[in-house]
Amino acid sequence: MRRKLDYDWLLFDLDGTLTDPFEGITRSVEYALNAFGITVADRRELASFIGPPLVESLTKQFGFTMEDAVAAVAKYREYFSVKGLYENELFEGIPELLRDCREAGYKISMATSKPTHYARIIAEHFDIARYFDAIHGSSLDGSRITKSSVVAEVVEEERLDPARALMIGDRRHDVEGAGEHGIRTVGVLYGYGTLEEHTAAGAAYIVKDISELRQLLIE
Repeated sequence: MRRKLDYDWLLFDLDGTLTDPFEGITRSVEYALNAFGITVADRRELASFIGPPLVESLTKQFGFTMEDAVAAVAKYREYFSVKGLYENELFEGIPELLRDCREAGYKISMATSKPTHYARIIAEHFDIARYFDAIHGSSLDGSRITKSSVVAEVVEEERLDPARALMIGDRRHDVEGAGEHGIRTVGVLYGYGTLEEHTAAGAAYIVKDISELRQLLIE
């Protein structure tokens, strides 16, 4: 295995990029909304919660005040921390991709809007933590929730050169958050983002599936 692209670091998003968290996230959001007297007819309506920070989605989609959004996130975590984080599955081919990218010489970090605490549990649960040089996510106390702030922590803590790093994610937040720090992004279409979303956000590369992602990164 060898690298096909001239980057040292790969920064992987988690939800919608490494795993499909639909069941866990939508059930957790539904649980939180129910606590505020809100019901949804179809949990597929909540798929847009996969990727962006929860507070952002609650305020934009349901008109929550910031105070209520923070309270709703606490309710979300009541379900997610016990059940939701395990209602999740790896996309087929991800463990092999991570392994081979390591063998090809890339360093690998996770850069997710999910709290670091949960990201580490999920990585261990699916036995992929061993492929990561670092795992970075948001903070449980709300002091670091945006993708930009997560990427900033990766850059600082790992002392990486942004010009030598590549973000891989399925939503515009990945493209925009990495771009704020001079990091280019591969937009993946097998998750929850669209071609139009990645194009508008300025993704440097766009791939339709894990096979294309593999072909882009290694040979």
